[in-house]
Formats: sequence, C-alpha cells, structure tokens
Amino acid sequence: MLIGVLLAINIVVCLGLIGVVLLQRSEGGALGMGGGSSSFMTARGAGDLLTRITWILFSIFLLISLALTILTGRLNSGGSVVDRLDMQNLDSKTLNAPAAAPAPADVTPSTAQPGAIQAPTPQLNTPAPTPAPSAPPAQQPKP
Repeated sequence: MLIGVLLAINIVVCLGLIGVVLLQRSEGGALGMGGGSSSFMTARGAGDLLTRITWILFSIFLLISLALTILTGRLNSGGSVVDRLDMQNLDSKTLNAPAAAPAPADVTPSTAQPGAIQAPTPQLNTPAPTPAPSAPPAQQPKP
C-alpha cells in the first residue's frame, strides 16, 4: 500500500518536474517574459523561481525514488537464489554426467559423430502434372 502511494506521488512529482523544465528557456531565462521593474515577476525573477522549483522537485523525486528502492528491496529480501535451491535432494552423480543425445535414425553409426546435428534433406514440392485437355469432337459436315 505504501509503495503504491509513494509511486503515485513520484509520478506526479515527475510530471511536475517535466513541466517546469519545459517552461524554462534554453538560454537560462524563464518564460521569455520581459516587463518593467514594477512588474510582479521580471524575466530574471521568473528564472530564479523556476530554477528553485526545479531543484525542489528534483530533490523530492530523488528522495522518493530512493525510498521506493529501499522499500522494494526489503520487500523481496528472501535471500539469494542459491539460498532457495533444495541442496539436499540433488544427486551429484546425475549433475556431472554428460547429456546423451539420441542418434538420428537415418545416420549410420559409423558416420555419426557425438553431438552432430543432421538437417533433414529438402524435398521439392512439385505439383502433379495436369492432364491435357481433351480435343473437342470433330464436327461433321451437313448434307
């Protein structure tokens, strides 16, 4: 439950971070706003505000991502894969025995090599010849 809530918050923070970064100008200014000195936000002030918001959202995103990593790591802390193996029921003789591959039926034992793979012989699928059409009956002349 906690992981789902943190993940949802992390997605919202990530979308906010994307939006704030896209609002910034590539030259370091923000929103391209100009204005007089009596304006509420000057171009410099907007840049400072967006930069500060970017750093705050980035810090929140980083902390939540770190918390999610730690929580999911503890959730799946069943040990290593080796710990989950059933070592008592393993037979060492069958583990070290080579795998015996059955020889193909169409290969003679004198030419068969161990581990050799024989490809099937390709067959051409030619259509059966169609019978020639029969000649129409000859017409007899009228008397």
